[in-house]
Amino acid sequence: MSGHSKWATIKRKKGAPDAKRGKLFAKLVRVVEVAARQGGGNPDSNPALATAIDKARAASVPIDNIERAIKRGTGEVEGVTYEEMWYEGYGPGGVALYVQVLTENRNRAASEVRSAFTRSGGNLGEPGSVAYMFEQKAWLVAEGDEERITLAALDAEAEDVRPSGDGFEVIGAPGHLDQIRRGLEAVGVKVESAEVTQLAKIDVPVSEAFAGKLLRLVETLEDLDDVQAVYTNADLPESTLAEIS
Repeated sequence: MSGHSKWATIKRKKGAPDAKRGKLFAKLVRVVEVAARQGGGNPDSNPALATAIDKARAASVPIDNIERAIKRGTGEVEGVTYEEMWYEGYGPGGVALYVQVLTENRNRAASEVRSAFTRSGGNLGEPGSVAYMFEQKAWLVAEGDEERITLAALDAEAEDVRPSGDGFEVIGAPGHLDQIRRGLEAVGVKVESAEVTQLAKIDVPVSEAFAGKLLRLVETLEDLDDVQAVYTNADLPESTLAEIS
């Protein structure tokens, strides 16, 4: 199992308790608003917005909240302007961390991210220090028959299909996310999740001694209101998955 597969599995397992946090709604709504601002308020012609809406609905964000976020994004109602920023650094064990931020206050975001790294045993790096270790990809998790998933995914121009837990990861070009999802659903495949994400090019093994510290750093970062996602090239030990299961 690849490092990304392990990390993705952990994030899915963490999804249920994370969903209890009120701030999760705010983060998902913020992504909807930004997607609408960048590509328009029609999800049929804005794949990023369609994906953001799907994720918000999956987390039970009220439809009224989603609709208001779209209107703020398109300028129909007044709202703040969020800026996307990326922070790069290293965590315990020397693994790379690539942190996506959406904020209306650059100074606050920078201060909080720096503090999180410092307090949790990490080191904030210079721009460009780890970005080259990741690449943007469409990433889907599908359940069902392996052959059916593989054939449908490849027909939809996916690049790779790999086992992941009880299902399969489907990887493709970022612009093909919606196309791949439709291709899978057209043959009756259940798509558990679909998003554009950052995948590590090379995984770095992490020992048990550093795994817990790394997870605490990631959780500290994810708790920040402005942080949308934390990506890592960590290949975590099997024992970490067993503890979270």
